[in-house]
Amino acid sequence: MVVGGLTPQAIAFGFFTILTLGGAFGVVLNKNLVRGAVWLIVSLFGIAGMFVLLSAPFLAAVQVMVYIGAIGILFTFAVMLTRSMTNMRQRFTTQWWSALIVVGLLFVFLMSGVIVPVWGGISPEQAGDVVATTTDLGVALVDGNQFVLPFEVASLLLTAAIIGAIVIARQHEEE
Repeated sequence: MVVGGLTPQAIAFGFFTILTLGGAFGVVLNKNLVRGAVWLIVSLFGIAGMFVLLSAPFLAAVQVMVYIGAIGILFTFAVMLTRSMTNMRQRFTTQWWSALIVVGLLFVFLMSGVIVPVWGGISPEQAGDVVATTTDLGVALVDGNQFVLPFEVASLLLTAAIIGAIVIARQHEEE
């Protein structure tokens, strides 16, 4: 059923877009880190809705279970347990101009990555193979000839980040 030229998919897309962008703005503009973590969960829920609209129920379920259920709650508890960092005194730093340059360059880079494949530049024959099922995705992640190296590098980076967070937390306790 089309209402005023809008399909239900278009209405749902608008709703999930507002959730995603509104949550992202809430994360960036909020001084309280606990509320920022809650806004992050709202933004991730909007992304899960986008996956549903793209007919990717597995990715939507992973988004809800892993990112919202685990990462979002982990962030919330980590922020709540580190009381000394929950209220930021200084909202803006003196390096805002360098951050603006980096954000601008990232925006140009991402837009070129979206615009070039959509509006020419890459023919369908040059595009990579699509992973069709969840089984194919699992095999692609652990097969030695495909994505096992990036998968393991990501796990090592996450481990290093956790160790770094522990070291930083220990230094604050000792001071």
